[in-house]
Amino acid sequence: MTEIISIRFKSGGKDYYFNPNGLQVKEGQEVIIETSKGMECATCVKGNRMINEEELISPLRPVVRIATPNDLRQLEENRKKEARAFQICQQKIAEHGLEMKLIEVEYSFDGSKILFFFTADGRVDFRALVKDLASVFRTRIELRQIGVRDEAKMLGGLGVCGRAYCCSTFLNDFHPVSIKMAKTQNLSLNPTKISGACGRLMCCLKYEQDAYQDLIKRAPKQDSLVETPDGVGTVCQVNLLRETSKVMLDSDPDSPQVYPNSELTVVRSGKGRRPAGYEKPEEDEVKPQQRRERPVPPRERENSAPKEPSGTSDRRPARSSYQKQPQEDSPSPAPEQDEPRRSRPHYRRHRSHNKSGQSGSEA
Repeated sequence: MTEIISIRFKSGGKDYYFNPNGLQVKEGQEVIIETSKGMECATCVKGNRMINEEELISPLRPVVRIATPNDLRQLEENRKKEARAFQICQQKIAEHGLEMKLIEVEYSFDGSKILFFFTADGRVDFRALVKDLASVFRTRIELRQIGVRDEAKMLGGLGVCGRAYCCSTFLNDFHPVSIKMAKTQNLSLNPTKISGACGRLMCCLKYEQDAYQDLIKRAPKQDSLVETPDGVGTVCQVNLLRETSKVMLDSDPDSPQVYPNSELTVVRSGKGRRPAGYEKPEEDEVKPQQRRERPVPPRERENSAPKEPSGTSDRRPARSSYQKQPQEDSPSPAPEQDEPRRSRPHYRRHRSHNKSGQSGSEA
């Protein structure tokens, strides 16, 4: 077992383990610690406690001391210097014409280094900018490009829910968020409704996904056949957060009822054929006297009324009703016999010229 304390450099940042070095540190106290970047001031988020050595990834660094009033005064002076350095850096960026957006300036506790955070669409050549800043502040300058999610975390703000950004309050790491999570949570797939201030999918979709998956396991699927206290019915709507389902009963399909999921017994999950013994009752046939006739408008009533014949008509009846009746009294004609084919005489006219020039014809 090893004694540790948890510290945090910024609100919403990661928690790090440090060796208290024999000091009793309370939650919320400022401590001076030694890091790879030098001396830093951080806030204790969890006091002294014991953990297994297997949970430690790297050797612990010791706590130098609990922050004194002089240390807190130095910390306030650094905050004022950061505001001045922010204005100067913005002026230098405009002079060099660089397409970059300055987000934050951070002074180290001992003032040995100044760190500038910025965002840009692509790579930026800021070597000349670093030289100008170093000539002004006479210390070590470091520029670091960050993403849009880190920008929202540093600047902070209020989300569409009315609360502070999750990334700037309690989320320590950024996890990948997919559109499948929005589908699982039955949210609108409109990008403007499921995106945060950074333009990416909201972080709350990720850490709420586990809760929704647990609720889905305990809820019936859409169109499932279930047994309710009032009879058998089909699920037409599911409310995951309230853990209720709207069921359309077979006995009264016109008025769906809402039941807690604990009162439902799933007979068939999802769509499909009904199992034996759960056939849907057939609808009663409507009796003729119970049928409601559609009122006929006066104009249609006049057109539909039968008209009396004004006189005799020689018109032929409709084809569908006209049929030729065979005559029974008249004897049927005898079948015709094939007559032998007669050969017709074929006349040829031959014209011959004799020596004398007279013409003649032969039959």
